[in-house]
Amino acid sequence: MRRAGVRRRALRILGSVGVLGGVAACCGLAAACSSGLAGAGATCGRTHTAAGVPVVIKVAEGSVSCRTALDVENAYAARIKSGRVRGNGGGAPVVVSGWTCQGFSTPEVLSTGNASRCRQGGTTILAVLAVSSPAAAG
Repeated sequence: MRRAGVRRRALRILGSVGVLGGVAACCGLAAACSSGLAGAGATCGRTHTAAGVPVVIKVAEGSVSCRTALDVENAYAARIKSGRVRGNGGGAPVVVSGWTCQGFSTPEVLSTGNASRCRQGGTTILAVLAVSSPAAAG
């Protein structure tokens, strides 16, 4: 039952902006901004999409510094916010600093939790919906 409520809320948020785009401002966490490489499965930090939805930046394939992953996602979000990305809600692919980024359709976001993906060579980074744990009933 809780899941249906979360899905309805996500759908309302997605509907208000079209497609979840990239990620807004970043890097309040020192560990997330270190210069070392993060490999597949690593989490580079938490932030919000251009629509204000919480996301986690993850390395899905390959390796990249978390600073780069966050910078690319932030640049992608800036383009979405400025209207410089074609497609409904800014969903068309766009090249950002040599990375090809694209937002996922609403059905895919609801199915996988992945809001957007950026790829370069064999490396893929994802902005994944940050699911908060349900509040304790009081």
